[in-house]
Amino acid sequence: MKKLYVILCLLALNLLTINSFSQTKPKNISFDFYGHSFSFPYDSSIDIPFGNRADNTTVQSFYDNINRGKYQPIIQSLLSFKEAYELNDWIFYQLVRKTAQQLAPKATNYERYTLYKWFLLGKSGYNVNLALNDSELLFYVQSDEQVFDIPYYVSGGKQFVCLNIHDYANFNYTRKAFSTLAVTIPEGQKTFSYKVTQMPELTSTDYIEKDIEFSYRHQPYRFKIKVNPEVQTMFKNYPVVDYASYFNIPMSKETYSSLIPVLKKTVEGMKQQKGVDFLMRFTRNAFLYETDSQIFGKEKRMSPEQTLMNQYSDCDDRAALFFYLVKEVYNLPMIAVLYPTHITIAVKFDKPVGESIDYNGERYSLCEPTPQEQDLRLGQVSHQLKHKGYEIAYQYNPTSR
Repeated sequence: MKKLYVILCLLALNLLTINSFSQTKPKNISFDFYGHSFSFPYDSSIDIPFGNRADNTTVQSFYDNINRGKYQPIIQSLLSFKEAYELNDWIFYQLVRKTAQQLAPKATNYERYTLYKWFLLGKSGYNVNLALNDSELLFYVQSDEQVFDIPYYVSGGKQFVCLNIHDYANFNYTRKAFSTLAVTIPEGQKTFSYKVTQMPELTSTDYIEKDIEFSYRHQPYRFKIKVNPEVQTMFKNYPVVDYASYFNIPMSKETYSSLIPVLKKTVEGMKQQKGVDFLMRFTRNAFLYETDSQIFGKEKRMSPEQTLMNQYSDCDDRAALFFYLVKEVYNLPMIAVLYPTHITIAVKFDKPVGESIDYNGERYSLCEPTPQEQDLRLGQVSHQLKHKGYEIAYQYNPTSR
């Protein structure tokens, strides 16, 4: 009887150990990230509830609890993936957002989701902060770059830019003051950059074909290009950045390969000025014009690939696309000419054409990529802008590429 009792006790202990092990053994969570599978080990020790309103006490408690958990493997997975695929900070932040969504779904508890983003980005080495404005929990990251149309504040000589303002559609950040929370993440030391200099390799099967048609000197041209809707998602909440950053956002590999080599072949037999004229009129006439306020309800600068994808675009979008096409096809020096209500591009040829702008000892010929009341040729400026003041918003020199 005693032996049977011992056996039963051992069996019970074994079952308890197995059950305990099954509960604590980490599991892998995987999701698709722009054509690549990202996976990370998940341990229940980082499943931290958050049901209270955010303040210094509740956020500090959340941080202390999750900081005691086994979060390090997730951070290692994030940083290894970032390094392997050479993700720029903005693209890496999209990975952090998707990871936080797996851990704490946004629709279930927005504040908890925001805290996981804050924790993951901070533990990944970025200087992050949280702030409160009434009931809104604002998520900030240190960035030294010029970023427009979103809230920012300066503390200790450091600029912090809001990453989640898009989640508050009617938020008026000039209306009332906010207070920053005192909870800090020691590992957060790096500044965040909005520059996107490399696109992820997107899945080929996600691309769709699009026909772009226009006429040049009474001859019709038709281009069948590949575009990927994932690019729209990638830049959905991308803020308005300075022109140096904005003009240098590249195209994804498939879109580039479906357009740039074809354009190079099309202008191959043309003289340089005629080829640039072709690219100017392609950008001007192959897309319908509409202002950002009418499309998006606010200022929104689209990358060259987004402009190819969208039916409508404005002068900012076309200036960026034309700049990109001239750079990739001819790689000529250029300047972005910013008027009070318009932006256009001027190109440096061997010999200036028509209206030219002197800048830093060089002469640049105006090339208008946006529809105007007059059918402007190379070197012409519209009557409305002829006597308006302007500034040079960006200069591109091929030798510094």
